[in-house]
Amino acid sequence: MSLIHVLDDNTINKIAAGEVVERPASVVKELVENSMDAGATKIEVEIMAGGTSLMRVTDNGCGMSMEDAKLAIERHATSKIKEVGDLYSLGTLGFRGEALPTIAAVSRFRMRTRREGAELGTEVSIIGGVRQDIGEMGCSLGTTIQVEDLFFNTPARKKFLKTTHTEGGRISDFITKLALSRPDIAFRLINNNKAATMTPGNGSLFDTIRSIYGSQAADALLALAFEAEDIKITGYITKPSMLKSSRAWQTFIVNGRIISNKAIAKAIDNAYHSLLPKAGFPMVVLNIEVPQRTIDVNVHPQKSEMKFEDEGHIFKAVYKAVVDAIRPIGQTLGNVAGSVQNAARHYQAEPMQFVAAQVSPAASRFTGNGSANPSIGITAAAKPYAAAPVQPAMSFAEAQAVLRGEGASYDGERRTSADSGAVCEARDAAYAVQAEIPQTSPHDAAPTALYQESIVPIGQVDRCYIIAQDKDGLYIVDQHAAHERILYDKFSAMAESIPSQQLLVHPILSFDAREASLVSDNQDLFHRLGFDMEACGERDFRLKEVPADVPVSEAEDMVREILARLYDMHETTAQEIRHACLATMACRAAIKAGDELNFRQMRIVLEELSETARPYTCPHGRPTILKFSSEELAKMFKRT
Repeated sequence: MSLIHVLDDNTINKIAAGEVVERPASVVKELVENSMDAGATKIEVEIMAGGTSLMRVTDNGCGMSMEDAKLAIERHATSKIKEVGDLYSLGTLGFRGEALPTIAAVSRFRMRTRREGAELGTEVSIIGGVRQDIGEMGCSLGTTIQVEDLFFNTPARKKFLKTTHTEGGRISDFITKLALSRPDIAFRLINNNKAATMTPGNGSLFDTIRSIYGSQAADALLALAFEAEDIKITGYITKPSMLKSSRAWQTFIVNGRIISNKAIAKAIDNAYHSLLPKAGFPMVVLNIEVPQRTIDVNVHPQKSEMKFEDEGHIFKAVYKAVVDAIRPIGQTLGNVAGSVQNAARHYQAEPMQFVAAQVSPAASRFTGNGSANPSIGITAAAKPYAAAPVQPAMSFAEAQAVLRGEGASYDGERRTSADSGAVCEARDAAYAVQAEIPQTSPHDAAPTALYQESIVPIGQVDRCYIIAQDKDGLYIVDQHAAHERILYDKFSAMAESIPSQQLLVHPILSFDAREASLVSDNQDLFHRLGFDMEACGERDFRLKEVPADVPVSEAEDMVREILARLYDMHETTAQEIRHACLATMACRAAIKAGDELNFRQMRIVLEELSETARPYTCPHGRPTILKFSSEELAKMFKRT
């Protein structure tokens, strides 16, 4: 008697179902993709109990005749391909002909379908892989497939399913990504008799993203477009100010097929370098089009992975597309400012009093520890935090007049060494004589005069945040994070080495054995960062030069922090080491929370920030600027 025998069709289908049908989301994916291949413009998905009890997919596609319906439930029967050569020119999502028979093998399966022009449709009923009935019946145009009691005949498989909430969430994620891949199709997901997802189906990817993720996410989108000889990339990414906790919000679509690919994800991470904290990911929707001959989708039973002929080429194209989208060329700070996400707000009426600002000539410039920033004229202030003395109240008209005077003087101000002092002196003089300004009506000047060019600073809160405005709303800028980004981008632009300043007095730095070894091994790195240290003992080094933009008082702490970073970093690239060191230098050299800024200094920070390549966040991923739009302010004050 032979030990080898051929398995029956029912057993074969159940084995195949283990590869194709892992959970309810797999069923929905296969059925919806079939609906998309059938040319549907409307697809409705209804589930109960996370799909374990009921899944129903209804479309208005081309439908099937009775003959085709009989063949569709046979294994390896498909209309998508005819021969193996067709695999290299696939234009459909499905092609194996395994979905329907394997789903029917582990569920109570029912299909109703009707083609255009046919008076009656066809109904097919299958329970556990055994055909129960097939015949004619009246039904709407298209196809409706109902799957009940998934895995009822394979209880071991059913035990591995998660909670109904988790399984329902997986289905929702699949529908979301499928909707993003085809914005021309109107999707509707009904979960436990409640509408969970609805898309317009008008062909606009932006409108689809807005309908799925909400207006807040849509407002943070940056359009992306790249085209080369054999590759085209379109889609949207979010500003670095809007982060998500996982990659679940990242959708990669290649030739209309949703895939996961480590190279594409890595390219996005590299493009957002120095913009994101370690625990954050941007929301991304990428639509990549490449010649079909350069990819292979037949590498995974669920068709979720894809092989590229030249993965390095895809990596470079995605990286460039994302980098170009992030750089705010031709945009203002208002465009790149992040929106406030789900902030808890409490309102309390307080008596309002206008207090005259007072800036002394000595405080008109930063005088930070003997070093000045030649780029923007700002260094860290050595002045400790202290509460400002309360000044006599001024009238509303006086306050408005002073503010208009500040705004007017900024319009013609240019950051040149020749007139910066004169501007500052004129500004301080204006404050000194502000009590002599006659009272005028707030309507004497056009209210839009302040918004002709850019965001205008209007004050400082807690000596930490710059408050600014333009015609579109109110802005809050973290002065330390903003200056940190300015300095980081400036340091990064210096490819070879950072300019140094020689010290008249050479401080002696003493290290332990481990630190001394790191200093000796990384002398070239420190030199490129602007530090010149000469050994003057077994563990002692003489500090001769420091970066030109670094306060001398911060130099030793900065060196020790860089050494700590080097010690903690193992098996890192030269780029990662340089980023960590530059981020440390920028953080140490930047103005601090608690430093008092005058209006000129605030304006310089805003102008310099607007000229950086990546103004969204500091090098550690914290946002630099947030926006309260006019509409949001109106909602906060219950005007709408």
